[in-house]
Amino acid sequence: MDQFKQISAFVQAATRGSLSAAARAEGVTPALIGRRLTALEARLGVLLLTRTTRKLTLTFEGQAFLEDCQRLLNDLANAEAAVGLGSLKVRGHLRLSAPAGFGRRHVAPLVRDYLDANPELTVNLDLSDRIVDLVNEGIDCAVRIGELTDSSLISVRLGDMRRLVVASPEYLARHGVPQCPDDLADHSCLSLGQQRGWSFRAADGQGSQTIKVNGRFECNDGAVLHDWALAGRGLAWRSWWEVGADVASGRLVSVLDDYAAPPLGIHAVFPQRRQLPLRVRLFIEFLKNVYGQAGYWDRGC
Repeated sequence: MDQFKQISAFVQAATRGSLSAAARAEGVTPALIGRRLTALEARLGVLLLTRTTRKLTLTFEGQAFLEDCQRLLNDLANAEAAVGLGSLKVRGHLRLSAPAGFGRRHVAPLVRDYLDANPELTVNLDLSDRIVDLVNEGIDCAVRIGELTDSSLISVRLGDMRRLVVASPEYLARHGVPQCPDDLADHSCLSLGQQRGWSFRAADGQGSQTIKVNGRFECNDGAVLHDWALAGRGLAWRSWWEVGADVASGRLVSVLDDYAAPPLGIHAVFPQRRQLPLRVRLFIEFLKNVYGQAGYWDRGC
């Protein structure tokens, strides 16, 4: 057992680049990771890592040993996954991340259901609009919306997200219905503080274009913009997952649908691994199945 913990500490430290990051992944203190590395080097009689206050660097021997250790741990993970598949019992700890607003409404309720179905599982769900570092923060899986820029991550498409311009019937009765994106210049547009433009299908039908919008009110919280749109204070450019139920009920009306930009993907992303743990793999499949249900996005789940 001590040998396994030493090897695991070495792999975590070498791949994550610091004792503190390795400690977070292992759920122990940096001092304990340091002691395990020292014990491993003493047992092998070679220096595997050179350590400074700023970083860890693999030695030549450390690089060769790392490849063998990673192969060993991967084989062990595959063996455990095979056993898990045979029993179909999900157990262990699952660390997840999702955007705050989307996660609150469309991830957290499903995590609750997943926990109910798997009583031997524990979950930590981080809801944040920042882009988390999956490897250094020990996240098993993150839900992300839109273009994926990190090529080192593996992704599974869970569904599509389209955005639309909406307003209350009262607002449209007072101010009229815009017929094309250029008409937005004559309307009160409710936008995120950092969002100065809304995306629409390009005039030539290829790709998208950004239209600058103006209005008396900006807010960096999309839920507030949603509420203001319901209150008849202006047009809002919101995601279907947020306003679909309001459109279906008539509380909001979508406009400029003929100019809507192509939908963005909703993805589950995770670090590259030869074999995903069963708890991660089945959770991703669970999300995909729920999001694919007919009418799910209209129900305001």
